[in-house]
Amino acid sequence: MTNLTVPTGLRGPAGLTEKSALAEPRQCHNFIGGTFDMGKKAARPVVSPWNGAVIGHVVLSDAGDVARAVQKASAAFPDWRQTPVKERAQHLFKFRNLVLQQIDRLAGVTALESGKTAAEAAAGIMKGLEVTEFALSLQNLDDGGLMEVSRGVTCEVRREPLGVVAGIAPFNFPAMVPMWMYPIALALGNCFILKPSEKVPLTSSLFAELIGTAGFPPGVFSLVNGEREAAQALVDHPDVKAIGFVGSTPAARAVYARATSLGKRALCLGGAKNYLLVTPDADPDLTARGVVDSFTGCAGQRCMAASLMIAVGDVDHIIKKIVDVARSVRLGETMGAIIDKAALERIRTAVRRASQDGARVILDGTEAQAPEGGTGGNWVAPSIIDHASPTMACSCDEIFGPVLTIVRVKTVAEAMKLEQANPFGNATSVFTSSGAVARYVATHATNGMIGVNIGVPVPREPFSFGGTKESKFGHGDITGRSSLDFWSQLKKVTMKWQSQSDSSWMS
Repeated sequence: MTNLTVPTGLRGPAGLTEKSALAEPRQCHNFIGGTFDMGKKAARPVVSPWNGAVIGHVVLSDAGDVARAVQKASAAFPDWRQTPVKERAQHLFKFRNLVLQQIDRLAGVTALESGKTAAEAAAGIMKGLEVTEFALSLQNLDDGGLMEVSRGVTCEVRREPLGVVAGIAPFNFPAMVPMWMYPIALALGNCFILKPSEKVPLTSSLFAELIGTAGFPPGVFSLVNGEREAAQALVDHPDVKAIGFVGSTPAARAVYARATSLGKRALCLGGAKNYLLVTPDADPDLTARGVVDSFTGCAGQRCMAASLMIAVGDVDHIIKKIVDVARSVRLGETMGAIIDKAALERIRTAVRRASQDGARVILDGTEAQAPEGGTGGNWVAPSIIDHASPTMACSCDEIFGPVLTIVRVKTVAEAMKLEQANPFGNATSVFTSSGAVARYVATHATNGMIGVNIGVPVPREPFSFGGTKESKFGHGDITGRSSLDFWSQLKKVTMKWQSQSDSSWMS
């Protein structure tokens, strides 16, 4: 088989090493009942965005495969739910340590299949471990409560798992997004089934190996690969009690409607068109770096990329710096590749249409040359569109690539009216040196995560991740304290052991 070491021209700049390379294409099978199911032939090739090489093959599961995973998970649930939370946490702690020990290898494979740089891949894994560490804290943090509510009468609240739950993850964060879900769900006593994107199954396969090594009982964690058929079978299965989903807004809306129509819990996160407000008093260097990092990080393929900049007043001096910093982005070094050819063409079409609609393309990276060793890969450089109107497609649509659109307004109040009319609701950031402006934006913004002089305002745990409006379907957030109520339910126990001389409504 072909040796799949990272191309020489990419290895150093991207931070990938021989240690992180694949020796041969990996066969991605399902992980069910504590073992990999090697009996079904893998069907779909996994193609690296870096150079177009086939780096693996992934099985495409059907409803029968999903049913077997659910059956094994259901069988494991009674014992797992009775396992003390401290013992559950020990398995998670072993898993955490294994991930840290192998982070170079894991980040290398994640980068190779998703197009990220190795640094971005490692950062995503570390963010996932942050959620894992929050899950580890539940043994001390979430201790329920007991109170004497009347003479001789106590009320107690116990947090209990739901049963078999599932997560459906996107391509853009192969490690982090699944780790938003299963560490907390497992710590709470659920059995979890993961359906990763068929475009990036290698990372989940490696993590399933580590979960097995960490000693989780068979069936507690399962991996089911596949496309829409597998996802729909998970949503439809009567023994799956809750669905977590991250993907595009149309898909999130559809999954939420399908799951809730069956009486299930669902928390489905969609896409976004995130806003960056830049005022004339903003620090030019801080702003330029923050804006460029926001719209080019992970090649713009993240739901927190701030792709619409609202220029308030005269900020031409800052826009010039933004263009200069964007020009300095180095493909294969500081920015990775686009996931596939279809996404590449979508990005190019969006920039062309912006020009046709009357906006000015002041930086066009759509025909950028592939870096050395990246021939056959999916490459664009940053693009910046200026003088767009708020109603143009480039201002409204989630392009999901390294493209920044600039809309110009005169006042902060005008900028906030645009933000409030935005149908999406993930993030709003403002770059300013005025505390009053920062407070005004934080108070009046309608999006779920707000940044001040921060381009990607993702909260740290235990503060939870979650947007509003068309970026989230369901209640609560997917991480942090808010996630506990999604992955569990409360049982209330009221006790009385002896008669009392007085009486009350609780007698």
